[in-house]
Amino acid sequence: MEFQPIIDDIAASLAAERGAGRVATYIPALARVDPAQFGIALCTGDGQVFAAGDADVPFSIQSISKLFSLALAMRHVGDALWQRIGREPSGNPFNSLVQLEWEQGVPRNPFINAGAIAVADRLVSACPDARATLLAMVGSLCGEAVAFDEEVAASEAATGFRNIALANFMRSFGKIDNAVDAVLDLYFHQCSLAMSCVQLARATAFLCRDGAHPLDGSTVVSERQARRLNALMLTCGTYDAAGEFAFRIGLPCKSGVGGGIVAVVPDRLSLCVWSPGLDDTGNSLLGMKALEMFAARTGLSVF
Repeated sequence: MEFQPIIDDIAASLAAERGAGRVATYIPALARVDPAQFGIALCTGDGQVFAAGDADVPFSIQSISKLFSLALAMRHVGDALWQRIGREPSGNPFNSLVQLEWEQGVPRNPFINAGAIAVADRLVSACPDARATLLAMVGSLCGEAVAFDEEVAASEAATGFRNIALANFMRSFGKIDNAVDAVLDLYFHQCSLAMSCVQLARATAFLCRDGAHPLDGSTVVSERQARRLNALMLTCGTYDAAGEFAFRIGLPCKSGVGGGIVAVVPDRLSLCVWSPGLDDTGNSLLGMKALEMFAARTGLSVF
């Protein structure tokens, strides 16, 4: 299949709509991002990369980072990870405290904020320097150095009152083992990772290769764990719109409020789209349109 003409056409078709949606404003560093940007890139299972638009512009990946931290935790902790984290869609906002109280500090899934904070706690326990370990893993996956955006991390820490509340709430139920400040430092930094569409398409390619590293073929996660990561992306990866994504796109996806969305076609390719303007569910407005167009024009789906 010729992918370059397809993504070129998608980028051209959406050009007139650049700037649609609303950028995230509750994180001050994200509020200043130019909304009239759009990038798309894909990486095939054999390493070919195709890109269009602003695909080389780094952006704050935000909740897409939860995919990498979860993969790292699955590798270090194994099935014991699920003793404190569920695997069901939440049906509530990604930063809700309500469900967490009802379920006694056990997050519904690893992609809502409480779940990702619980994953961060496991990583702080398992890794002597969890920030460095995560950074090295992501850099290895995309084949080049990546970095935390310290301004974004500081902005998250200064305004993340609800995340601070979530972490302390879980600690009160005995579901967080480490100092809350240390856990949140990792969480805020992972969300601040700055990457481009091309880098993210490469870095997530292990999910279309049964867990094999996209560059050297080594094992990132097991085949079984890769299937589970894809399943969680499909059911829980796009906030309260997971059902809509499955209905309209039919691919495992993980989004972030920085405007990025990654998608996986198992055994074929990984894909990243980015447009900072968000819809009412916190997902990229043009990103979702682009993925829907891609699925329609290629016929690729997990169904």
